[in-house]
Amino acid sequence: ATPSLSPSLSHQTLTPPLASSRRYRGLTLVLTFLCYTSYHLSRKPISIVKSQLHPNCSALGPNPHNDSNSSTWCSWAPFDGDNYKELFGALDNAFLVAYAIGMFISGIFGERLPLRYYLSGGMVLSGLFTALFGLGYFWDIHVLWYFIVVQVCNGLVQTTGWPSVVACIGNWFGKGKRGLIMGIWNSHTSVGNILGSLIAGVWVSSAWGLSFIVPSIIITTMGIICFFFLVEYPEDVGCSPPLHHVRVTSSEKDPEAVTSNEGPLSVSSQSSVDCSNSPKEPTEEPEAISFLGALRIPGVVEFSLCLLFAKLVSYTFLYWLPLYIVNVGEFLGTVRRERAWQGEHLLTPPLSLAAHFGAKEAGDLSTLFDVGGILGGIFAGLISDYTGGRATTCCVMLVIAAPMLFLYNHIGQNGIGTSIAMLIVCGALVNGPYALITTAVSADLGTHESLKGNAKALSTVTAIIDGTGSIGAALGPLLAGLISPTGWNNVFYMLIAADVLACLLLARVVVKEVRGWCGCIARKRGYVRT
Repeated sequence: ATPSLSPSLSHQTLTPPLASSRRYRGLTLVLTFLCYTSYHLSRKPISIVKSQLHPNCSALGPNPHNDSNSSTWCSWAPFDGDNYKELFGALDNAFLVAYAIGMFISGIFGERLPLRYYLSGGMVLSGLFTALFGLGYFWDIHVLWYFIVVQVCNGLVQTTGWPSVVACIGNWFGKGKRGLIMGIWNSHTSVGNILGSLIAGVWVSSAWGLSFIVPSIIITTMGIICFFFLVEYPEDVGCSPPLHHVRVTSSEKDPEAVTSNEGPLSVSSQSSVDCSNSPKEPTEEPEAISFLGALRIPGVVEFSLCLLFAKLVSYTFLYWLPLYIVNVGEFLGTVRRERAWQGEHLLTPPLSLAAHFGAKEAGDLSTLFDVGGILGGIFAGLISDYTGGRATTCCVMLVIAAPMLFLYNHIGQNGIGTSIAMLIVCGALVNGPYALITTAVSADLGTHESLKGNAKALSTVTAIIDGTGSIGAALGPLLAGLISPTGWNNVFYMLIAADVLACLLLARVVVKEVRGWCGCIARKRGYVRT
């Protein structure tokens, strides 16, 4: 009698939760995507405004105020001296060092406080400090300490974002197609950089303060929306949790079980009953993993150190690419004029194109690096889902990235077409591993089978990985500021060396994955025989 009743009953009781779960999943994806897009949107203006804080004043004509120093009359003090690159490096470092330090603490707070309050509060404060930097223009502030303090405070409050959004996504999505889903979702980083560049570029030449104030309004608005609409856990609205909270041992060992985690029937049928009467769910929640306990999870140390060097490369491009494009364009323009004066014929006419990039044009062109980052993140997630090798995917992309960086430095300015192609390729290869480690890999390790279903580890693991990466994010722009006066070639040699080190740090995990594939093939052959 029971078999005849259960199919119809299960169909009627499971369909509404299924539809509701999908709606909430979609809402969580969209909200967290927009939230972190606004975080990166508010970080990007400083890289666009740099070239306006210390422009080439001689190209603007004579000094209208008849001051003695005609070469820097249009620069914004205190960035009007010869040490302006070091001061820009100090600004970047103030933000990034504070971000790196705060990230290690942020994950601990993130798993002990309501994520919705923590995330929305951080976004509102980020909007406040971003606006304060821009208000320095309207308040006519010319002291370095003001901008340094604002950058430090902004770096600290921006650490609320990443552990919170990754924890929310991890709470709602299982491991089935996590690489692809998070690869697409992680495009918020590049989308935010692109929008930040375009928005900042609108006012960079007229009133650069608005390049910060407008993004600050956007992130504050998103923080308010997040407060009212974000749902932290599926259980909060009666939906089923993903399978990694219920069963974790089978998903790591059986490839078929991994793929079935994302199937709608397998998720809902497994956990819809547990949602209504699940006395064991609260017993798993209270235990938050310690910092050392998170470090003991296999793979956390390797991926964290790899991200340190991968993020060093990515953030050097984030903060210095527009200035590099402007400086190299000015250098090539000078070379072209000298050769023309000497009566020499240029063998590379596109040099004249590169010489005319101003602050806005360089900012617009730099967005192509982030376009490549979107494609690289999706491609890395798709390949790693198909192969099951997160580390191998990262390693292959890093190996290819090193020669591509060398080529971009040497031929990337030989014409607008070459610049576009090389920026997209380099962006994909540099940001692909970075995106994969900070999203799918962090979520995988935060729900590792050794944790026995303790979802509270996700925020801490994410904070450790991204916090270690943020040390590299702080070192990259600092080293670029110190090395760039000796020549941009040396900066690129530093970036190539960092890429190689990131690859080497994953060697042990790559070997383990390759051995796992060999063992999986052997097990499948044995399974077919039986």
